[in-house]
Amino acid sequence: MAKATKSKQLTFYKANRVGLLAEVSTALAAAGVNMTGLCAYQMNKRAYFMVMTDNNAKAKRALKKIKTTAKEEPVIVVEMTNKVGEMEKIAAKLAEAGIDIKYTYGTAGSTRSTFCVFKTDKDAKAIKVINK
Repeated sequence: MAKATKSKQLTFYKANRVGLLAEVSTALAAAGVNMTGLCAYQMNKRAYFMVMTDNNAKAKRALKKIKTTAKEEPVIVVEMTNKVGEMEKIAAKLAEAGIDIKYTYGTAGSTRSTFCVFKTDKDAKAIKVINK
């Protein structure tokens, strides 16, 4: 059974270049911040980041040192069983409830669980729907 909780991620972008992920992760590590989730991609010469951390306030201060301003954004973290069809169940529940998924990213946390981050147009309703 899936379990959804609300959380916050940091979002920011910078001009894309070789070594940028190394710079960002070095800054966070030097501040003692653990990244618990990450989505990063390049588009139109910019690198976009969505980062889950164990301490967003500390992470924001660390990113300022490399001239990066991060914003906090509410998201949903869904833990689900790591097996075929689990994402289908979540996506179908959200679709049936008329909830638009703006984006999602995730990974298998272990052989038993998968963790996915969702941003929807109705996060509070999505949590209720998923947790039914």
